[in-house]
Amino acid sequence: MSAATANPLLDFSDLPRFSAIEPEHVAPAIRQLLTEYGALVERLIATPTAPSWDNFVAPLFDSGEKLGRAWGVVGHLHSVMDIPAWREAYNTMLPEVSAFYADLGQNLALFRQYKTLAESAEYARLSPVRQRILDHEIRDFRLSGAELPEAVKPRFKAIQEELSQLAAKFSENLLDATNAHAEWISEETGLVGIPEDARAAARAAAQSEGKPGWKFTLQMPAYLPVLQYADDRTLRERMYRAHATRASEQGKPEWDNGPLIGRILALRHEEATLLGYRNPAEISLVPKMADSPAQVLDFLRELAAKAKPFAERDLAELTAFAAAELGLAHLEPWDVAYAAEKLRVARYAYSDQEVKQYFPEPRVLDGLFNVIKTLYGVDIVADQAPTWDEDTRFFRIQKNGKLIGQFYLDLHARETKRGGAWMDSARSRSLTIHGITTPVAYLVCNFPGPVNGKPATFTHDDVLTLFHETGHGLHHLLTRIDELAVSGINGVEWDAVELPSQFMENFCWEWDVLSRMTAHVDTGEPLPRTLYDKMIAARHFQSGMQMVRQIEFSLFDMLVHAELAPEHDIVSIERVLALLDEVRREVAVLFPPAWHRFPHGFSHIFAGGYAAGYYSYKWAEVLSADAFSAFEEARTSTGAEKDRGSLLDPVTGERFWREILAVGGSRPALQSFVAFRGRKPTVDALLRHNGMVTA
Repeated sequence: MSAATANPLLDFSDLPRFSAIEPEHVAPAIRQLLTEYGALVERLIATPTAPSWDNFVAPLFDSGEKLGRAWGVVGHLHSVMDIPAWREAYNTMLPEVSAFYADLGQNLALFRQYKTLAESAEYARLSPVRQRILDHEIRDFRLSGAELPEAVKPRFKAIQEELSQLAAKFSENLLDATNAHAEWISEETGLVGIPEDARAAARAAAQSEGKPGWKFTLQMPAYLPVLQYADDRTLRERMYRAHATRASEQGKPEWDNGPLIGRILALRHEEATLLGYRNPAEISLVPKMADSPAQVLDFLRELAAKAKPFAERDLAELTAFAAAELGLAHLEPWDVAYAAEKLRVARYAYSDQEVKQYFPEPRVLDGLFNVIKTLYGVDIVADQAPTWDEDTRFFRIQKNGKLIGQFYLDLHARETKRGGAWMDSARSRSLTIHGITTPVAYLVCNFPGPVNGKPATFTHDDVLTLFHETGHGLHHLLTRIDELAVSGINGVEWDAVELPSQFMENFCWEWDVLSRMTAHVDTGEPLPRTLYDKMIAARHFQSGMQMVRQIEFSLFDMLVHAELAPEHDIVSIERVLALLDEVRREVAVLFPPAWHRFPHGFSHIFAGGYAAGYYSYKWAEVLSADAFSAFEEARTSTGAEKDRGSLLDPVTGERFWREILAVGGSRPALQSFVAFRGRKPTVDALLRHNGMVTA
């Protein structure tokens, strides 16, 4: 074994060697890659030869890809295996990596080389895709401060480094605060209403610690069943309060994300003003589809105006039901999920728990893979690769026996794994001197795992989440673009990147899909048509409340980045919470207690990539609903409305692959949408899919 590959993080010959990678490998590997990349940059800017794609851009991308892949593995392990050793390894190198990228973005000599190439005769001879990449590189240099005065650049770099560290700390605080709380139930009387599978998981959690009783944590697979089903109102209240106040001043001071939020907002504002923008919202939208914060706010408020009457109706019905049937004269926040489930059962004669029994994990995966095979003509088969946890699986996508891509599937919640669900790139498709490098993705969720020898069962919401993240994965894996910078999800406008994911969710409501991916966990019987019909009747149950909630989050995100200028070097958490209250008064119908600390757990915008971009979920939902309408229009009718033909239309699927998934960021997202749909998107399909169409 060569010296380079003795460190598994430096082995780029194939897949990451997760079984061999240890925290002590991180610092030497990353420092070596930083040194090599830095030396290459110095050589390229010192050469007297005129820059070209082959002698300048290609070597930079190749070296940068190695660093990105290795650091991506480290970041991934920090997310899925957040034990002290990995946390220390990641945080030790984070400042150095952040500083390196900050220096790279501000390297004026490197920037000049890019501009020289863009202004040369070669630019006109480049393909449109490579021209787009060059244009993006120049844009990103400007956003990274390359044109700032030299005296200002150190401050800009320091801001970026501190923001990276604050984002990591925000996530760690949230995970630690989530893991710190547990409700221990000692008597079965305290479990009344909670489903058996959730009880079994809680019993197993207690037994794993050598304790009697049942342990319910704030991890979603434990938390949600309590809020939705537990008859014990005080238990629901305790769990709700613990979850709502995570990482706030109401817990351990060292886990309080409040000061971090204020500092993050202040630094983002300072960064934006240094670049000549009025606020962080403006700078966030530069690489997105939307033109301005005002345009986004108008879109959200127009949607809110249409959705709020439906939300008010939903809440009135829920409140009346809770008072009349449940004896809850005052509907508290910890009663909402519980009362909603009772109302669903009363109105539609089925419960989420009943449906869940028909979604055992193996059957769901088979159904998901069949959808992909039918739409795109590809096969998904089990594959072998080292993984970070014995629970993680690995698959390959192939067409006519030819490898297209591969992905890791890590589905179950663990205490060392950050919450939520996500897709990330392990490797992007590119053309090298050795041929095509195929893409590899991570698909990560936090579903309940198997208990007592029975397979895990998923709620319908879990199935929606799995299809959502798989949609992201397909966007990354089914690309046909060979240029690394715009293959897969790379280079796609952030407010369009959710299109393929939300598009996939729509199939989870179709009979010809669900009938093939369900089998009762005990009897093996498929989902009864009568139960499916009840699900469809209830599809828009409380959709108004759900939509205004997402609009609330989106408005808060945009306004907190557009309107809250810092006082000195921080934005006070009081101002942040006051702004959130204003947003709620404008669009919300449900109002949480004054002690609720939603921003402290809003990792999407304070520790992820959605700052002044959370609206993209709603905008991409417009795109995805409209795109899905093409499949509805292509559905072959069999005459009877309830037995309409399949919308798994391979012809439309191939067109969606060709015009949306395959092209990645190689052209503007709107251009790709129009190429698929034949016109610009409209909001009509979104409102129809959410049942918000007035007679």
